[in-house]
Amino acid sequence: MSGGVDSSVAALLLARAGCEVVGVTMRLFSPANPAAARLSRSCCSIEDVEDARATCRKIGARHHFMNFEREFKSHVIDYFVGEYERGRTPYPCLACNDRLKFDFLLERAALFGAEFVATGHYARIERTGEASRLLRAVDATKDQSYVLFRLTQEQMRRTLLPVGDFTKAQVRSIAREAGLAVADKPDSQDICFIPDGDYRAFVGDRVGQPRQGNVVDAGGRVLRAHAGVHEFTIGQRRGLGLPGGDDEPLYVTAIDGASATVTVGPVKDLDRRELYASGVNWTGGEPPGPIDVDARIRYRGREEGAVVTPLGDDVARVEFVRPQRAVTPGQAVVFYRGDEVIGGGTIELTRPCAGPVSHSGVASAL
Repeated sequence: MSGGVDSSVAALLLARAGCEVVGVTMRLFSPANPAAARLSRSCCSIEDVEDARATCRKIGARHHFMNFEREFKSHVIDYFVGEYERGRTPYPCLACNDRLKFDFLLERAALFGAEFVATGHYARIERTGEASRLLRAVDATKDQSYVLFRLTQEQMRRTLLPVGDFTKAQVRSIAREAGLAVADKPDSQDICFIPDGDYRAFVGDRVGQPRQGNVVDAGGRVLRAHAGVHEFTIGQRRGLGLPGGDDEPLYVTAIDGASATVTVGPVKDLDRRELYASGVNWTGGEPPGPIDVDARIRYRGREEGAVVTPLGDDVARVEFVRPQRAVTPGQAVVFYRGDEVIGGGTIELTRPCAGPVSHSGVASAL
């Protein structure tokens, strides 16, 4: 329970259904500036904890405050910084869900004798006998199924998503009718541990000695030096530090972390029809043969038709019907078939070798 309206209503709905509810608030990090964290709608403030406790008091549930700061630093913050240091663009919410909420928290749930873990995610789990299917939420504008593609069959059997069948407006209405103080509380931001939103400064303060390199054009001509690849991401146009002119705009089209080389080029150089996915999880348990899917390469993006071919070692090749713009290593590609999430993995531009697993649970390319 983050102290927000979604997890509060999830707890309320379960209590009304006759479940014995135990509210757990996870302490993930200590904001350096608590006042700034509140203003930016970050989480983990004292007010958030009290909001969660107040909801538990209202519904007659126990509340526990558990410290996960060490795990969060290791599996989310260190992963986030490390990926940028390699010239990749991570999505920390995936690592947080994968390792903390549906790994460590499921383990801790056993200490309470809890049969299930429930969250306020907007998605649905449909059960037929022993099999479970991960589905989009009823509210397409709030759907979070994209960040849950790593759920396994075992995890889905132990997971409840009570608000997935409601729209956000309905969730707030339920909270108001129940007299919950969080009914109109604003949603938190995406990167909760960077309240001011300046991820470049956040990463720059933690990479130690950044490796300097060059910004080059498609022909390899050096345009300027840079202070570290963590300052760039695929598709970036602003803040490149290049002289203006009448030529067409330039975008970051490639980042080589090993040589600290950032390549820029025209917008057409951002288009790709093919990518690879590492650390692939198939929600049904077993990889299919080549399969037609609708694939999404960013959280707020839209799905596009593609063919996914499993290659073994949790790797798959994804071939799109139409070129995709700004395919970004480190982000997630998620496979849909209708409303069902059938799998997904981490975007790679070249076929990865089998390698160790990173803090995010993603197979690292060697």
